[in-house]
Amino acid sequence: MNLSTTYELNNGTKIPAIGLGVYKAEPGKEVYEAVKSALEIGYRHIDTASLYANESDVGKAIRDSGIPREEIFVTTKVWNDEQGYEETKAAFNRSLSRLQMDYVDLYLVHWPVPGKYTETYRALEDIYREEKAKAIGVSNFLPHHLEELLQSAEITPAVNQIELHPELQQIETQEFCNKHGILVEAWAPLGKARYFDHPTLKKLAAKHTKTPAQIIIRWQFQSGIITIPKSVHKERQLENVNIFDFELTSDDIKDIELMNLEKRIGAHPDEFDYGID
Repeated sequence: MNLSTTYELNNGTKIPAIGLGVYKAEPGKEVYEAVKSALEIGYRHIDTASLYANESDVGKAIRDSGIPREEIFVTTKVWNDEQGYEETKAAFNRSLSRLQMDYVDLYLVHWPVPGKYTETYRALEDIYREEKAKAIGVSNFLPHHLEELLQSAEITPAVNQIELHPELQQIETQEFCNKHGILVEAWAPLGKARYFDHPTLKKLAAKHTKTPAQIIIRWQFQSGIITIPKSVHKERQLENVNIFDFELTSDDIKDIELMNLEKRIGAHPDEFDYGID
């Protein structure tokens, strides 16, 4: 097992288990250098979004890496004010243009905008059929959003990217996704480093001679969750993927599961400010 380890999506597409997230990485030199260093380390999965305003720099770093395009898994997302059927198709073309790519590996509905996400997803299905996205999915969807979507969707989402870390494990959403063959992907997988001093993480870090971040990423990896920790620093990028030389025991995993408080850092999807009256 190493950075080339993949999971198989419900349509047979392979997705690297660990990737680099670039949310809030500054457009320009910062995100360019972050992607460049990650690819040099061996990352082959980069996660961006229209909202992040750094797709152009992500695309440039990938091109300049010299690594064949087909060896790198690229995810981007349609933002809330771009949703709707025609609007999403136009937004996707803008993303492709900024990335300077012919296709993306995964295209996601960023948030379940009320009254729009089913039409948005219908556009994603067409994009998939046109082979401009190798897989499609959603982000920040709860079971009730997925239930509504599945009533009209012809293609089951391959991925649901959600906020997920030891203090927010979203058990109900995970169970729903597992039941329907939707792979769970974690954003803010390290809880934005807000509780690295938690006694459980400190205990496990000492036991395995690892950092709290490595304990969390290993837990997600062993749980079959795709994880995309964000770092613009090469040494941290290295640390985040130095998790293949140890294994958590079933008791270790139970200890981490007991950390769950269902406590969010980001917005709740049902309380997000979608700018809709």
